[in-house]
Order: sequence, then C-alpha cells, then structure tokens
Amino acid sequence: MLTATRVPLPAPLRRRAAGHRVFAVLLVLAAALRVLTMLGYRPATLYWYDSFTYLDTAVHPAPSATFHPIGYPLLLRALLPFHSVELIAAVQHTIGLATGTLLYAVLRRRSAPGWVAALAPVPLLFDASFLRLEHGVLSDTQFIFLVVAGLAVLMWSPKPSTRAAAGAGLLFAAAALTRTIALPLLLLVVLVLAVQRVGWRRLAALALAGTLPLLGYAGWYAAHHGRFAISGADGVALWARTMTFADCARIQPPPGLAPLCPNGTTVDAASEYVWAPGASLNRLPGDRFTHNDEARAFAIAAILAQPLDYLADVVRDTAIAFSWTPIPHPQRVTPAFGFRGGHWELPAQPLIDKVKREYDPDIRGLSSVSPYADVLIAYQYAAYLRGPVLGLILLLGAFAAIRRPRVALLPWAVAMGLLVGPVAVLDFDHRYVLPVIPVACLAAALAHPRCGIRSQM
Repeated sequence: MLTATRVPLPAPLRRRAAGHRVFAVLLVLAAALRVLTMLGYRPATLYWYDSFTYLDTAVHPAPSATFHPIGYPLLLRALLPFHSVELIAAVQHTIGLATGTLLYAVLRRRSAPGWVAALAPVPLLFDASFLRLEHGVLSDTQFIFLVVAGLAVLMWSPKPSTRAAAGAGLLFAAAALTRTIALPLLLLVVLVLAVQRVGWRRLAALALAGTLPLLGYAGWYAAHHGRFAISGADGVALWARTMTFADCARIQPPPGLAPLCPNGTTVDAASEYVWAPGASLNRLPGDRFTHNDEARAFAIAAILAQPLDYLADVVRDTAIAFSWTPIPHPQRVTPAFGFRGGHWELPAQPLIDKVKREYDPDIRGLSSVSPYADVLIAYQYAAYLRGPVLGLILLLGAFAAIRRPRVALLPWAVAMGLLVGPVAVLDFDHRYVLPVIPVACLAAALAHPRCGIRSQM
C-alpha cells in the first residue's frame, strides 16, 4: 500500500516562501484599492490643460515646444485603438502595481528579509496620493516606473554588466523623454557609478545608451522648431524660479535681458510666474516660450549674481515636503486628501472638443460614484505619508548610503535628486514629491544588516 508523504521544505526556502506570501497579500489588497478607485471615480481624472495636450500629441505625434516631451504621449498612442481614457487609468494602475513588485524583487535579490522587502513598497501601493496620481491622465506614473526600472536593472547584480548598464541608460533616457527632470538624473547616475568604480565600459554603455535617444529626439525637435533641444520651456521655468529673489540692481543684466526683470507683479509661488499675465515675461511680444533662450540667459545671470538667495529659496521650498499638514503651494492647489464627492465638468475649450473627436468620444467630466468613492474619501485621511515620515525615510537611506555606499548610495542619490531637482529648476509641487517616495523607501530598506550581495530570490 502506497502512503503519501510530505517532504518539508528546507527552513531557508520556507522563510522565502513566507516572505513572498506576505507581499502577495499586500499586492492583492493594493489591486483591490485600485479597482475601488476605478469604480469610485469615472471615467478618469483629466486636467486642463496637461491631460488634453498629452492626448492631442498622442493623436498627432510631434515634439512639444512647451513642457511636455513625447514619452508619455507614446504610451497614450499605443492605447489609441481602444479610444478609452478609462483604459489609460487601468493601465496606469497596473503600472503602479508593477512598480511595487519591482521594488520588492530588487530588495529580495539584495538579501533583504521578506518583511523588509514587503514593507518598502507599502507607501507606493497604499498611499491614497498614488491612487489619485495613477487615475489621472498624467505622465508621473510612467515616469516613476521608468526610474525604478532603471535602478532595478543597475542593482540586480552586485556589479552591473555592460548590457545591464546599457539597458538602464535606455530606461533613464525614456524617463527623460517622459519628464525632463530626468535629464540631470541621468548625469547623477553616471557620477554615482563612477564613484563606485564600476568600470569605464559600463559607464560608457550607460552614457551612450542614455544619450543617443535624447540626441535623436533633439534632432526631431530641431526639424520642427528650428533648434537642437529637448524642451522649449527650460529657460522659462528657470526664469520663473528666479523671480522670487531676482534683484536687477545686483544682476545688472544687459539691455536685451532687462525687460525680464521683476516688474512688481507678486504671486504666491515661483511656478505661478510662468502663467501670471502681469509677469514681465508675459508682457513681451509673442508667446512666452518664444523667449525661452532669453529667459534662460537671465535666470543664469540671476543665479550667478545671487547664489545664496537662490539656494535659500530652494531650501525653503524643498522644506515644504516635510510639513506634517500639507501646505498648499501654490495656494490654489489641493495638496492632499483630494478624493471628494461630486461632479466636475470640463471647461469649454476647443482642444477638449478635438480630443473627444479624435481620442475618446466618451470623455466627460469626472464623477464620484457611491459607495466606492465614500470608502476612498474616508481611507485617504489614514493612508497618507506625512512629511516627517518621509524625512525619516530619507535619513535612514542616508545612513544606508554611508554604511554601504556600493549598495545604497545610488537609490538615495536618485531620491535626493528627485526631491531637490524640480524645486531647483522651477518650484515645489506635492505631486513632484511622489516619485521620491518609492526610491527613498528602496534606499532606506537597504539599511537592514542583511542587505548585501547575496541573492535571496
């Protein structure tokens, strides 16, 4: 008579399986929250004018002369045959889950215990701000995934191969073509890897793979706009940054740049100068972006003349990220707890009518649906990463970077670049802080003593 017997798994395998089960449960719960978001807010969150510019570019691909490069519209174009902004939201919720899975996989690969690896993606998977972000037609979710994927490729092995370095370069280039703040991020990654002495072949592969797509896009941009560039708004953004401190008596700009001096117009945040009708840039003839080169030249002159004032403003605005109660900046925004009940009509704009005809005929204003929205409205007050907690996560990441720089320096440096970079080139925005969180959690998790080079997958 045959008797069925169970052969117990070795203890290390049992521990690994238990760790995977914890993350699997978290992933299922996070997926349920995203289904709840899809049911509670229909069809998707559409922002004027960003969402409709992205959708229009998806139908008519061309390099934008303003703030929006081509990366995100290419994703929207891939989904164009379905003519559904609800599908865009569903795909982005899936990308959010995939990003959390990448964080978990990298940490397990670097020997993190199961509970540590499962804890690191929790803010990304459960913070209500990420649910709202993924539900909007915005580039941020794709950007976060590309940055985390680039880090995952570089960190998968103790020393990345030349092929992995090239793959990471392509991912960071794609991130830069999704949001231009990743342009300095690519340089930062190269510098960190150089400090870690990964070898010139890997550095060359990373730099080359990261640069070639950007050069190709810049050539395409030149064919459309007559100059070799990635963006036509970098100078305008940096000019707006300087309007909070610029003193032309100290700058002494040449006559051609003097009209860009502050003219007495005052707004409540640096980024508002881009759009303020009374700001000096917007009182010049033509569109504001036609003066991008002059705006950049003025901004550089202002920063060189007043470096301490510039640094003080960057530090002051960056510190907003660490407030316990979210501070509206600019004052017109809702920095957190944005799930509400109601219906929000779209503005009457020709571009919206065009996008409805060409991308999705069912585009309409956002509506909350009970009881699903009611659950999310209550949930968001508990599921929000407070500023001081983010500060502690960054400090723990700094400790890990100092203790084992070959393991944790790269994600911590990228997290700090994502935190300070947008403020340095334009302004603080709570939305711009969200990409910092998963990368900072990755660095912080590497502070655990077991995190090293040995694989636990």
